Amino acid sequence: MRHRVFGKKLSRRESERLALAKGLLKALFSVEKIATTLAKAQMVSPLAEKLVTAAKNPTLANRRKILAALGDEELTARLIGQIAPRFKERKGGFTRIIKLGRRSGDDALMVRLGLVEGNGKEDTKVAKEAEPIKEEKE
Repeated sequence: MRHRVFGKKLSRRESERLALAKGLLKALFSVEKIATTLAKAQMVSPLAEKLVTAAKNPTLANRRKILAALGDEELTARLIGQIAPRFKERKGGFTRIIKLGRRSGDDALMVRLGLVEGNGKEDTKVAKEAEPIKEEKE
């Protein structure tokens, strides 16, 4: 039974999962939207929500928690100074997952994981920023 088991394993060891999550979180907070697989996005989204919630109340303990999760002082300062103030009035739901289609190589469902815009009043519309997957030929 999976009672109260948090997260996904993604067929990786714990250290690999932590490194993957850290890399995806860094990319998400630096660019504000990333394309990844559905399983990875579902793993990272709750972690990103918790970091934004912690950044809204920037105590020393919360700053250290964010720095430990991201491992980058500049990105921590950006999250606290630029990203979190946009969500001051919002109680939750800081990230959005938009399905893009299937990847041709392994048929994995690709999604765009991004931070929502504004305080939630205009977020009821369907996101128009989603683009279909473009095939890359090497």
